[in-house]
Amino acid sequence: MKLILLGAPGSGKGTQAAYISDKYDLPHISTGDLFRENIKNKTPLGLKVKEVMDTGNLCPDDLTVELVKDRLSNPDCNKGYLLDGFPRDLAQASALDEFAAPDKVINLVVDLAKIEHRITGRRNCSKCKNSFHIDFIGETKVCPDCGGELVVRKDDNPETVKERLEVYESRTVPLINYYAKQGKLIDINGDQSIEKVFEEIVKALEL
Repeated sequence: MKLILLGAPGSGKGTQAAYISDKYDLPHISTGDLFRENIKNKTPLGLKVKEVMDTGNLCPDDLTVELVKDRLSNPDCNKGYLLDGFPRDLAQASALDEFAAPDKVINLVVDLAKIEHRITGRRNCSKCKNSFHIDFIGETKVCPDCGGELVVRKDDNPETVKERLEVYESRTVPLINYYAKQGKLIDINGDQSIEKVFEEIVKALEL
């Protein structure tokens, strides 16, 4: 089974990816992890990625596609894959169709205003690293678990979150339309409990 998981930052994509990967014994392939792994191991592709990133530029499509293609050639992908964070645009989607077209594309649908609240309301303990939300702990600056200081991650500030969501929407809407036209898109209501979201994913995949 070849799967792609789409979802905005804060939609619960990481959690669902772990559940899906475990249930169907599929390698969970994240482009972020691929970049880090190749750079760390100093592979030929990793050295190219590092060179680009060191200049402050984003990794170009052709290099990202090459990394994914190389990863999908590994034996653990013989039964399929779960791609997370790839493709990011139509050029990457078209390239993927050339060598490992997906069977189904799961799209976690959550209202972007709710996601913005979900992310900007997160507070992380600088000591024990646990995460909390102001909906449950209020505006306290003290960790309820260990008494450490609660902080807002740089990625969670309102300006950064808004920018990330705008970029996601501009890039992902064309992808959603692309896979919908292929009859591969599965929309899942991501604004439910983790268990309910996973239950609906499994039901949709096994139809």
